[in-house]
Amino acid sequence: MAEKPVDSLSESEAEAELRSLATEIAEHDRRYHAEDAPTISDAEYDALRRRNLAIEERFPGLVREDSPSLRVGAAPAEGFTKVRHAVPMLSLAKAYTDADVTDFIERGRRFFDRDKDLDIAFTAEPKIDGLSASLRYEKGVFVQGATRGDGAVGEDITANLRTIADIPARLKGSDWPETIEIRGEVYMTYAEFEALKARSAAVGGQDYVNPRNTAAGSLRQKDPSVTASRNLKFFAYAWGYTTADPAPTQFGAVQKFGEWGFKISPLMVRAKSVEDLIAHYHLIEEQRSSLGYDIDGVVYKVDQLELQRRWGFVTGEPRWAVAHKFPAEQAMTTVEKIDIQVGRTGTLAPVARLAPVTVGGVVVENVTLHNEDYIKGLDSTGQPIRDGIDVRIGDTVVIQRAGDVIPQIVSVVIDKRPSDAVPYEFPHSCPICGSPATREINEKTGKEDSRRRCTGELICAAQAVERLRHFVSRGAMDIEGLGAENIDLFFNSGLVKTAADIFTLKERRPAVTKALAERREEQARQREAASGKTRKNVRGVEDRNYEGLDKLFSAIDSRRAPELDRFIFALGIRHIGETTAAVLARTFSTIEEVIRVGKETAAAEDPHSVFPSINGIGDTVIDALRDFFGNERNDDVLDKLLEQVKPKPYIVTISADSEVAGKTIVFTGSLEKMTRSEAKAMAERLGAKVAGSVSAKTDLVVAGPGAGSKLKLAGELGVEVIDEDTWLQRVGKA
Repeated sequence: MAEKPVDSLSESEAEAELRSLATEIAEHDRRYHAEDAPTISDAEYDALRRRNLAIEERFPGLVREDSPSLRVGAAPAEGFTKVRHAVPMLSLAKAYTDADVTDFIERGRRFFDRDKDLDIAFTAEPKIDGLSASLRYEKGVFVQGATRGDGAVGEDITANLRTIADIPARLKGSDWPETIEIRGEVYMTYAEFEALKARSAAVGGQDYVNPRNTAAGSLRQKDPSVTASRNLKFFAYAWGYTTADPAPTQFGAVQKFGEWGFKISPLMVRAKSVEDLIAHYHLIEEQRSSLGYDIDGVVYKVDQLELQRRWGFVTGEPRWAVAHKFPAEQAMTTVEKIDIQVGRTGTLAPVARLAPVTVGGVVVENVTLHNEDYIKGLDSTGQPIRDGIDVRIGDTVVIQRAGDVIPQIVSVVIDKRPSDAVPYEFPHSCPICGSPATREINEKTGKEDSRRRCTGELICAAQAVERLRHFVSRGAMDIEGLGAENIDLFFNSGLVKTAADIFTLKERRPAVTKALAERREEQARQREAASGKTRKNVRGVEDRNYEGLDKLFSAIDSRRAPELDRFIFALGIRHIGETTAAVLARTFSTIEEVIRVGKETAAAEDPHSVFPSINGIGDTVIDALRDFFGNERNDDVLDKLLEQVKPKPYIVTISADSEVAGKTIVFTGSLEKMTRSEAKAMAERLGAKVAGSVSAKTDLVVAGPGAGSKLKLAGELGVEVIDEDTWLQRVGKA
């Protein structure tokens, strides 16, 4: 029967047809993306989508939550809003050996020892190496999706998640809870990753590092159609907030997910003994290379939900689950050349360029060589590494991905060393600006620093760009919209050479618009070449207007009166991190006083004798201040910057009689009721000192979800540990 013209449809007919189209198109998406088995032609599929869109345009009030028009090609988002997880997305404890797994099982059996007849079961499933996501379903309809973020707060990426065929817009069946947050992993297959790399290389586009990073970048695209083109996948394996348990057991719940329309791992099993768990671990390890996607271990969980609740949580982790990690995979390749990169503080960082080799499903072509001594086969203390064998161009090396993430050289195969291979001569001048590159001498120990640094500072383009990136970063001036990509663009276009130039961009709007337009045009040409589609009605560069510019200029203007500690940190002075910057701000109160003391220190024959004694400020920081304020070029840059920016005086009202006055406190993990900066400011108002690391001098550790090594060290040192709620109860509303 011929379709009824859209203009002739009644509202009830339109509603019924949209419901039918949503179901039909979703099924075709599943067959095409998930099964690679389409049952209709592209033309027929496009006709269905056009029909759906035409009806929605005539009846905008009937657009459904699961509409196909929301899955691909939605209007680009301006940004990602924050989403606070109703139930935190926690990390898992790690096991690296069979003995660690045995310990995990025995801890569980000891905990439940009073229930002699209790039959504890476990599940085992692959640990997918992707990006965690939480999907909220209300009455069976997907309404919101978010990244894990810091475990407590993620980003709303609903529009992008709707483009993933493995994520149903509406759950199948009817036995799902009224509200449930399904959690799982977004990932990219090896085949899709290699295809994307090939498409990008064909048009001179960006080089993609590995499937995991590429999947992460794909999920954070502002245009959902870009995400859709990456053909991402999703495995469901857990849940957060729910109005009712999906099933009495972990295994049963995941099987329910499969019934509701999600992809679930076919390698998930139930087991009763540690021997069975470890046997399944080795079975999955054997199949790892043939799966077609990254996994980095096997996750074990107590199966019965009631037992999970009884065993409970330790800070940041469930006691009833553990991730048994795979050992790092190794591969052999050759060093083709060694390049030198220059960082923000002038450090010359050597990078080995390798003959491409696949390690753990990822093509590795580069590996850091850290510093001059590392290349020679020595660690930072002068002790031999790799049996003291140096790395040379032409060498055959064994590499592995530490933690299945960071590539590193494990050893040099000396028997395969070419006869003409010579020791690498580390440059003594900067490859960017030509200035001398020196190894500083530690005045106390008399030893050379293992790193060689460019002395060009502000005349060095590489350092200039990195300093600018640091200046606008979140912990520093925190200028929204000025990420690394825009900083690079404005620097290379000559628009921004020093930090002061950032605050005059609005006065040069036409030039800024031109730079952005030229970049966007180049990106559009690359997409056009990759897709084979020709753009229509292309506007000239001079005709384009960027609404986002007003937002950028507003963000810049909003930072003209920054907090003093942020401003000091933003200057990028060596050895002055956020904590030290706060100490300086609290001590000297104004930028004028910081500059006065800095210049007096720089002018003194013995800077350590004139700089005031301040708890937390040692010789290294004093030397760094001397070097910074003793440089006339830095004076010029700072003077121009202060014409644009007026840092606020640092004012602290300290409560000397509070319970934590005079104590040293460390915050670690995710804080759910305040930001890290708010927590730090609160503690300082109460007279406490906030430190960045745990030591024997630490009095108190406030730990949130995701706390790791600091929490462990606190336990070993016997330092008191409390959670965020206890902290707030103890200090009140400071």
